[in-house]
Amino acid sequence: MRRTNLCYIVWFILCSQLLIGMASGKDHGNPANELVDIINENRTAQKLPRLKDNAGLGCMALQYVEECKGNCTSNNTVSCRPPEDDFTEVFAPNCGVELPTFGTISGHIVGCQSKYLDPSQAFSHILVQDKNTLSVVRSKEHTEVGVGLMRTHKGPFFWCILFSSGQTNSTFVLEGGGKGIQQKKGCYSGTSIQCSGGQKIHFLNTVVTVIFTIFFSYICFLFQ
Repeated sequence: MRRTNLCYIVWFILCSQLLIGMASGKDHGNPANELVDIINENRTAQKLPRLKDNAGLGCMALQYVEECKGNCTSNNTVSCRPPEDDFTEVFAPNCGVELPTFGTISGHIVGCQSKYLDPSQAFSHILVQDKNTLSVVRSKEHTEVGVGLMRTHKGPFFWCILFSSGQTNSTFVLEGGGKGIQQKKGCYSGTSIQCSGGQKIHFLNTVVTVIFTIFFSYICFLFQ
């Protein structure tokens, strides 16, 4: 009887974790877009104008963290600063940004974390932890924003926010009618493309929990 009760307790815990995992992995879409919404909510709360979500800028933010992977410190900062020339010579071409439309980068924020955090947690616990980074978010100079997110192989998650003071709708334009060059890893804001790195962790956690729940239920059934 005691073994049966223990099985019921453990089974209940596993099922609860499964429901939590399914809920947390539901309706996330593109986390980079969600972070842009959070940035704009923070700005409008201070009566500042919303920033245009620029896909070209977002893709370059993804390129930024791609170049800085492997440089995540213990305090969730990125010990990497790519040369300014990389924006026009590496990031923009890799994204398919039309160079004549390259505008001014007016600010950036980069952070990393060993585990995936949802956009609201990433904003408050990784990216905007002090007055300096908050002042970057609330700068009146910005007109556009782009966010990139990726995870290194079995490593930390990297977030990058790029801001621009360029003229909206005419800067960082992606070639091919806005499609640009398809990225193989991560995701960036300004598109509806699902993230290939940030959300996969939710799905994998759910699958593992399902398998373990089925296995444990089978073992309990055998020993009843």
